[in-house]
Amino acid sequence: MENPLDRGQSACPIEKIMDVLGGKWTFVILRDLFYGPRRFGELQRSLKEISPRTLSLRLKELEEAGIVNRTIYSEIPPHVVYSLTEKGLALRPVFDAMKEWGETWGV
Repeated sequence: MENPLDRGQSACPIEKIMDVLGGKWTFVILRDLFYGPRRFGELQRSLKEISPRTLSLRLKELEEAGIVNRTIYSEIPPHVVYSLTEKGLALRPVFDAMKEWGETWGV
């Protein structure tokens, strides 16, 4: 595999995606969203050790990257639901490959 830096490129595609997905908790947030839309509280309960601030920041980053969709429901009480966009759903094979690798190698 050719190193893109050898061709004078400043960043390879892996570096670019790691800028978006490399944050702590990002992968497990996406893992939960692969099972369907979730409210903020559902995500927080699932990810017991994440702070509300960190969860909010990660969701905002993923939304800005076009990976997560945020839908606000104007009901009483109002609530927000997070789901994966088409771009986010396209990450599924990557996650499946990572899961398989982890099961095989037990790392």
